[in-house]
Amino acid sequence: MDQTHFSKKYYIYVLRSLVDKTYYVGYTSNINRRIKEHNKGKHKYTKGHIPYEVVYSESFKIKKDAKEGESYIKRYGNMTRFLKNRVPPSKARD
Repeated sequence: MDQTHFSKKYYIYVLRSLVDKTYYVGYTSNINRRIKEHNKGKHKYTKGHIPYEVVYSESFKIKKDAKEGESYIKRYGNMTRFLKNRVPPSKARD
C-alpha cells in the first residue's frame, strides 16, 4: 500500500479577527482543531480578538518547511500585501 496516504501533514495558516481585523500567523499538524481552539479563546494572543476567519493556509509534508513558512510570513512585514499575492481579493481586503 502507498505510504503517502498515511503521512502527516503540517499547515501554516493566517487568521483575521472579525472584530478588529488583526492577523495571527501559526503552524500546526491539525488545522481544524487549532482554529477551533483559537475561536474558543484557548490561546493567549488570540483570546482578545475572537472570532477569527481563515484567510490563508498551506500544507507541507515536512514540519521544518511549515515552521520556515510561518517565519517567512511573520517576517514579510505587510500582511495585506502578502495576502493580496496569494488569496482572492474578497479575503485579502481590510
